Amino acid sequence: MDELIEQRLIPLEPVQTEILVVNSRFIAELEFAGSVEEARAHLARVRERHPTASHNVPAFIIGHGNSIITHCSDDGEPSGTAGRPALAVLQGSGLGNVSVVVTRYYGGTKLGTGGLVRAYGDAVREVLKRVKLATLLPTTTLMFVTPYRLYDQAIRLMEAHHGQVLDTEFFEDITVTVRFKDEEVGAFISQLSNLSAGQIQPVVIEQNPETVFPLG
Repeated sequence: MDELIEQRLIPLEPVQTEILVVNSRFIAELEFAGSVEEARAHLARVRERHPTASHNVPAFIIGHGNSIITHCSDDGEPSGTAGRPALAVLQGSGLGNVSVVVTRYYGGTKLGTGGLVRAYGDAVREVLKRVKLATLLPTTTLMFVTPYRLYDQAIRLMEAHHGQVLDTEFFEDITVTVRFKDEEVGAFISQLSNLSAGQIQPVVIEQNPETVFPLG
């Protein structure tokens, strides 16, 4: 898990689950949030979808590592029984830039302090089981022109360095746009230069410090 945390884990796409605890429904909705504003917007959307719910309990983590912002709220539940357990489970997942809202529809039976803590924690645990993971990595996008005779070799070279081909245009020569993790860029450029005897000169067209890469 430590290695994954260093990769700045994020949720790849929104996910939702529901559990039933003594006739109370707990619906957990989790999604990516790149800022506090996006997390608040997520809460607002959930409240719009569940206007008659008893509670909409938010918890979010913005950022990764030592540079994070966290927040949670009990939204009317007894102090410390909802937001804190939800946030604690979320923090244990290793995810950053993530927002979860647990919606409760009261089922007529009080759960007590311990019951609420378990229910909100379990709701977040359940939704985390279904999260598809991605990681944020710095990338560089290159564009280069290759003659047809070197195209197959250039493709194999890109694959060897885990490049993602974004666009290919076939004219008199072939123009390729490809994205690499920053750690692969230098070696690729060097080997491409050797392959073409210095004739192919890639141009950097974009650098992104936070490109989403799905895991698994």
